[in-house]
Order: sequence, then structure tokens, then C-alpha cells
Amino acid sequence: QVQLVESGGGLVQAGGSLRLSCAVSGRTFSMYVMGWFRQAPGKEREFVATIGRSNSVTMYVDSVKGRFTISRDNAKNTLYLQMNSLKPEDTAVYYCARDSAPFQGPTSSSARFDLWGQGTQVTVSS
Repeated sequence: QVQLVESGGGLVQAGGSLRLSCAVSGRTFSMYVMGWFRQAPGKEREFVATIGRSNSVTMYVDSVKGRFTISRDNAKNTLYLQMNSLKPEDTAVYYCARDSAPFQGPTSSSARFDLWGQGTQVTVSS
């Protein structure tokens, strides 16, 4: 059974940086679109970024454009989210997720993702 395990969260001051990782088990990582989502306390889960099967196609929510970078290493079965210039409003639990079917194009719709990690907490202090 495929599992997604996030790491790299923590407490950082505003303006700082963090790099999240998502290790994916199995041998089919390169076939799937991957995404990052986040959920702040009292709020609904929201899309953050998604990436196609290679590093050539990416999408971001407007609030993180220019600050966050999604990438993947298919040889290591790992998804990344580099977060720079962090703001207190970025505080949330961050989840990585896998598309429900292989060989599709990137999407920002959480409904397309059916395999989720346990989440990693990111806290940005002001």
C-alpha cells in the first residue's frame, strides 16, 4: 500500500524559510501528479501547489506565488515544498497528496487527490 510521509515542518520567524519533504513509498511515484495543501485552525483545507509528473508544469495559489516552490525528485520518490519569506498567515498543517489516477495533468482541485499524508505543522511567528 502506498504511503505518503511528510517532514520538515516546524516553528520559524516571519521572513524565514522551511523546506517540506514528502516521501512516497512504492514504484509508481513518477506516474502521478502531486500536490501540497494546507489547513489552518478553523479554516477549510486549501490548495497550495501542484506539480506534473516532471518538474516542468507547476501551479500555485496566488498567496504563495514568488515565495514557495514545489519540486519533485522521481528517482528518490520525494516531493518538496520550498517555502521562503514565510508569513504568519502561512501557519497551518501542510499535507502532501497524490492524484487519484496516473498520467493526468496538474490540478488545483483537492477532489482529484485521494491519497494523503498525515500532515506536518508549520508555525510562523510574527
